[in-house]
Amino acid sequence: MEELDAEPPLTVVPGADPSARQLCFAWGPAEVLVCETLFGSRGTGEGGPSSSRLFVVRRDQDIYIQTLRKLFNESHGIFIGLQRSEEELAGKSRKAQLVQVSKNYRSVIRACMEDMHQAAISTRDPALHSQYSTQVSILSAMELIWNLCEILFVEAAAAGPLLLRLLDWVRLHVCDVDNMVREVLSSENPSKHELFWNVVDIFVLQGRMDEARHLLSKEASANPTSVNMYKILDDLMKKMPVPSLGNTQTLTEMELKWQHWHEECQRYLQDGTFASNSHMESICKILLGDEDAILEKKELMTTWYHFLVTRLLYSHPTVKPMELRFYAQSSMDLFLGGESGPEPLDTILMAAFEFEMHQVIKECSIALSNWWFVAHLTDLLDHCKLLQSHNLYFGSNMREFLLLEYASGLFSHHSLWQLGVDYFDHCPEYGRVYLELHIERIPLNTEQKALKVLRICEQRQMHEQVRSICKIMAMKALRNNRLGSALSWSIRAKDAAFATLISDRFLKDYCERGCFSDLDLIDNLGPSMLLSDRLTFLGKYREFHRLYGEKRFSEAAKLLLMLMTAHIAPCSFWMTLLTDALPLLEQKEDDDVETMKVEMLRLALARNLARVIVKEGTLEGS
Repeated sequence: MEELDAEPPLTVVPGADPSARQLCFAWGPAEVLVCETLFGSRGTGEGGPSSSRLFVVRRDQDIYIQTLRKLFNESHGIFIGLQRSEEELAGKSRKAQLVQVSKNYRSVIRACMEDMHQAAISTRDPALHSQYSTQVSILSAMELIWNLCEILFVEAAAAGPLLLRLLDWVRLHVCDVDNMVREVLSSENPSKHELFWNVVDIFVLQGRMDEARHLLSKEASANPTSVNMYKILDDLMKKMPVPSLGNTQTLTEMELKWQHWHEECQRYLQDGTFASNSHMESICKILLGDEDAILEKKELMTTWYHFLVTRLLYSHPTVKPMELRFYAQSSMDLFLGGESGPEPLDTILMAAFEFEMHQVIKECSIALSNWWFVAHLTDLLDHCKLLQSHNLYFGSNMREFLLLEYASGLFSHHSLWQLGVDYFDHCPEYGRVYLELHIERIPLNTEQKALKVLRICEQRQMHEQVRSICKIMAMKALRNNRLGSALSWSIRAKDAAFATLISDRFLKDYCERGCFSDLDLIDNLGPSMLLSDRLTFLGKYREFHRLYGEKRFSEAAKLLLMLMTAHIAPCSFWMTLLTDALPLLEQKEDDDVETMKVEMLRLALARNLARVIVKEGTLEGS
């Protein structure tokens, strides 16, 4: 962010008592509102400057967090790639492409989260540690929400594969399991570890049957009395029908197999097969989808949506997408049990399970700390043709509105503004207008930055902004007495009046110093010298000096004569031109008699013209 270089001018609320508390404000650069609350009169008296407070209000605070740069920069490339992708792709190819784009966005979120986590670990500043930890939590929630939207909206997983995707979703976002597993397996006697059954239960709750069976085998080895129970439970877990992505079986076949397996589990439980081992009995109840048994493991699941997926796995593995809303609501009610109300994250996830995409976007806009998430997710959903019918009251659609907000935030940053340009480019309704307004407010601190902005404007035929930038830079150069740069900018702006002003400055400097500065520029004006008469005169007069220096006196004389007769020289420069003519008037010419006559006639005419010019100048000056 570019801070204010000096104290901004104050705007005092009208009618305020100068001796009382006052609210003053001023707009600084980059859309920063500076508010100052004063107690007493400013600078004097009892409530002087020492008691004033300064507040800086920014629209998008996250833009200024250094560790989030990766999120903004890398996602920009993904966004641009999506806009340029082949729209002709249809069906499975198009869906696969959009799913991959979604995964790319999530990988950027995760990479940024890992960087933030490392920053939190390495910093010794408690305030920074708190800030980084908060951002880790926010990024984690963002990936959780995005992943669910990817499953439900982008991939639009059907019954069967839907459950597999939700299981992957839960496994990915439960972070404490692996640490617990390592602790148990690294112990001397894993089956005797206090967390052993917790780990087995977590594997079962997440449908990780192979890992659960592996741990249970250690229990069987350590306790020969439980071998028979283990074999039966192991066999049940091994035979459990689970939908498969590559399986060609129909949903009906899957449901029949699952029903037979479910009845087998029920028989063993009713026969009291596991009665002597409460842990194995509890696992069998979970396999049967017993809600009370699953809820007893509430502390291991930690979230209602984990409970939802576990409940579906063991009671309705072929759940259809539109059935999710009913299971989600009842699972949240059962899990929370009226002990606490839903958090913002719960509300967002519930809206997703209810397939209320617009509500998801709305709630995320309220809950999250930046526009990045909703802008990019909405753009992706729009490319999935899921938001086409949703227009806002002012004529734009939701996608464009959110992209405009995000890009406007980028423009408040001293370097990220360049990313914002591309986002505006892909907003067909209002993007051009927003770009024009924002580009005019970029501080042109250096010529390099001004050239960057200028190229952007020229590429988009933003002629008014091009002229404005060039005028600003020309004026800055002129104030710093950099005449060459000022002239170059004024020519680029096609500003005839300013080019005339600077040309006069060049001629004035020549009169004072007897030589020109920035010769390369003046020598290479080319067609640009036609921008104004004074610039034309400057270019031609410099050419006269060059011809004279090369001893091409005849050509020099002709050019000087043209300058005298064209009436483009400033009045103050006429005497200089006459002085320049003197050496030429006395110059020896070729010995050829006819040539000599012509030249003598020409010189006589030149003398006569000189007298007329002087006389005319005297009359005009009087």
